[in-house]
Amino acid sequence: MKCAIPRMIHYTILFQLLLFGLCNCFDTISINSHPIRDTDNNVLVSSGGTFALGFFRPGKSNYSYVGIWYHKIPEQTVVWVANRNNPIKDSSGFLSIDTTNGNLVLYPNRTNQTAEVVWSTNASSSACSPASYCVAQLLDSGNLVLLHNITKQVIWQSFDHPTDTMLPNMKLGIDRRTGLNRFLTSWKSEDDPGSGNYAYWIEPSGSPQLFLYKGQIPWWRSGHWNGIGWSGIPAMAGKFIFNLSFVNDNNEISQMWGVLNSAVLSRIVVFESGIVERFNWWYDQGEQEWNGVWSAPTDRCDQYDHCGAFGLCDSSNAEQFECTCLPGFEPGSPTEWYMRDAKHGCLRKPGTLICSEGDGFVNVENVKVPDTSNVKVISSGLSLKACEKECLRNCSCAAYASANISEGGSGCILWHGNLTDTRKFTAAGGQDLYVRVDERELAQYAKKQKGMLVSKKALIILVVSGVTILFSIIFFAYWFPQRKRRGLRKLCHDANVTSEESSEEDKLGQSKRHPDLPFFDLKTLITATNNFSAANKLGRGGFGSVYKGQLVDGRDIAVKRLSKHSRQGMEEFKNEVMVIAKLQHRNLVRLLGCCIHKEEKMLIYEYMPNKSLDYFIFDEARRSHLDWTKRFEIIIGIARGILYLHQDSRLKIIHRDLKASNVLLDASMNPKISDFGMARMFGDDQIQANTNRVVGTFGYMSPEYAMQGLYSTKSDVFSFGVLLLEIISGKKNTDYINGSSLPDYVNGSSWSNLIAHIWELWKEGKVLDIVDPKLCLPFSAKEVSKCIHIGLLCVQEGAKDRPTMSAVIFMLANETSIPPPSTPAFIFQKDASHNPDPSMSSSAEAVSCNSVTITTLEAR
Repeated sequence: MKCAIPRMIHYTILFQLLLFGLCNCFDTISINSHPIRDTDNNVLVSSGGTFALGFFRPGKSNYSYVGIWYHKIPEQTVVWVANRNNPIKDSSGFLSIDTTNGNLVLYPNRTNQTAEVVWSTNASSSACSPASYCVAQLLDSGNLVLLHNITKQVIWQSFDHPTDTMLPNMKLGIDRRTGLNRFLTSWKSEDDPGSGNYAYWIEPSGSPQLFLYKGQIPWWRSGHWNGIGWSGIPAMAGKFIFNLSFVNDNNEISQMWGVLNSAVLSRIVVFESGIVERFNWWYDQGEQEWNGVWSAPTDRCDQYDHCGAFGLCDSSNAEQFECTCLPGFEPGSPTEWYMRDAKHGCLRKPGTLICSEGDGFVNVENVKVPDTSNVKVISSGLSLKACEKECLRNCSCAAYASANISEGGSGCILWHGNLTDTRKFTAAGGQDLYVRVDERELAQYAKKQKGMLVSKKALIILVVSGVTILFSIIFFAYWFPQRKRRGLRKLCHDANVTSEESSEEDKLGQSKRHPDLPFFDLKTLITATNNFSAANKLGRGGFGSVYKGQLVDGRDIAVKRLSKHSRQGMEEFKNEVMVIAKLQHRNLVRLLGCCIHKEEKMLIYEYMPNKSLDYFIFDEARRSHLDWTKRFEIIIGIARGILYLHQDSRLKIIHRDLKASNVLLDASMNPKISDFGMARMFGDDQIQANTNRVVGTFGYMSPEYAMQGLYSTKSDVFSFGVLLLEIISGKKNTDYINGSSLPDYVNGSSWSNLIAHIWELWKEGKVLDIVDPKLCLPFSAKEVSKCIHIGLLCVQEGAKDRPTMSAVIFMLANETSIPPPSTPAFIFQKDASHNPDPSMSSSAEAVSCNSVTITTLEAR
């Protein structure tokens, strides 16, 4: 009997050797299989081929790590790292099953297995007894499991110890029985997967929420689980390729999500930049990149407690301060509030008497309700009316909301302290918050509501009356055609418009009937601009002059008055009206209306007090006011505006004339793209178009457009790249051609333009030498270098080599690997004996670029 047990173990080992030899299990490590060695470049591959496990070196690091990545995707995308905080400094490491206790162990030296362990699954030694019973297997879910090969019991799994990535069917949260807390932590950098500064976890107190922390500081929160989803992430509701689940019971509090379509690869990542983002990859559709489908934080209102206690954040109106106060409250520091600083939040209005008989509640609709970390939750099926009574019983209760909005709603959330981090949603997806106010405030809101009802009734009466009057006018106009023509002309311009004007106006076609585009009469604009006085003149271009004006309602406007000899004819005018009337984005200038009077054509825009970008970046004194943070915000804003034109607007639009003078700056120095006279609309499936009339600005035009008349979204990407490099350097691309406004080390050089000079510095590893000397420290050299890198990618000669604007924004906003740029366009040297004629930018001049002569260029 003393020999029976060893013999049984011996037979078991022989059986396992035979088993592994027959099945060729490349997704499994056992005590008898070969270890994973760094020098061998061998990996485990999951049974479905989705994931691989092995050694890797992130970014430019020389350190070695063991990790899991997507095996099917060409670009290595790491989702888990074993020894993230304990790298191996050479290539001697190996991964194997420990012969003593059955744990999966990473050793630093393959010749010395008694050396200090770098990493281990650290499971109980009794779980695998004997050690030969334990195997490590990489599942097709991306989960690495240590399991008992006979009972199939999972002893340890990587899903319980995530790094920066959450995969489908992975739990995030707390196991109440064992105390295990599963949370994500960002990498330190793209070269270092060590635990970074941002953490993403479930906060279990109160009504549980997802939080993103920066160190010990709350950075963003998801809102509580409202029975349908996280209340602060309406964008994630109704996504039919996902199923989201949340468990909160005696055993655990956790969130998990799955993918209903097996062809979709999906992941959630916490980046070292402080962004948490979900990505999809439709593998069966041949996609070549990850597509971001949701991210946070995305705007100021996503920043935790941005508007302070009892503040309400609403980012829908980019022109106004996003912070207001909840009903019954006013700014705690009016001076700071005026300066758009709401850190001190709001206070109860003076004289407020809470906890009296007349107390009531004002409904604040469609919001992410305040932080629920310190709330009282009544999960029983109470109605909203019962919740109101429950809140009124306690004088410290400041607000209430439904705990569960599914199936009509049930349960209560009661706030007894500050209402923190409340934000308004523009689209549906939020929920109602009932804020407690006193009798006086309640009466004011009731009066306001009653006034709105009266206004609605009055509006209905006015509409009915208006329709009746309109039919009467149409009837009489049928018998009096001359009166009809005069009446229609009055809608667009001055009453003295001739019949010649009517034909010009008709060319506007459908744009005249656009409901969002008012037509201004000439008298209004003459009054607003003081008869187009020189004192009101903002500037002049090839199209004519721009004047500042003020309407009778106090609104400031900018009137673009096209000259009679302007290159922008009726076709361009019509195009600009048609295009801009359909666009709404915070980074596009807003068209308020237009006017036609005889041969004159005028466009009325919102007024931009800080003029255009070129007014700042090309001026020695003024550009010193633009630090790197502001310049980077301007770059991001321009990129988002272009992305909207290319992808997110109702129309697919190619601008064709992006340049610094066509980027205007509002009062907060936010960039807005303007001048759509040269823009062209594309169909959804259209990739590029051709024109015999090349229009644009010399120095910003892509080579395929300048030389062949081919334009596409990649033409705008090229212009954006030039603009990005100009913002960083403070120099015009064309200055190198004309030899003006350049530093001493550039004047007299053989470089033809800014791009050529930056490219040479890039090759020499001195690219930061181009940075504007007015750009005072501190600024991130790494971030500036990355922006220059992206700019060079955008100005590559081949259109197909340039990134899309969505890829540009992703690279700008995230720490990610960026491919090296190829040779940019227009890299040629000037003849030192030739002094270029600045007039070459005018119409009908021949321009030679890369040995190709263009005779149809109409640049400006």
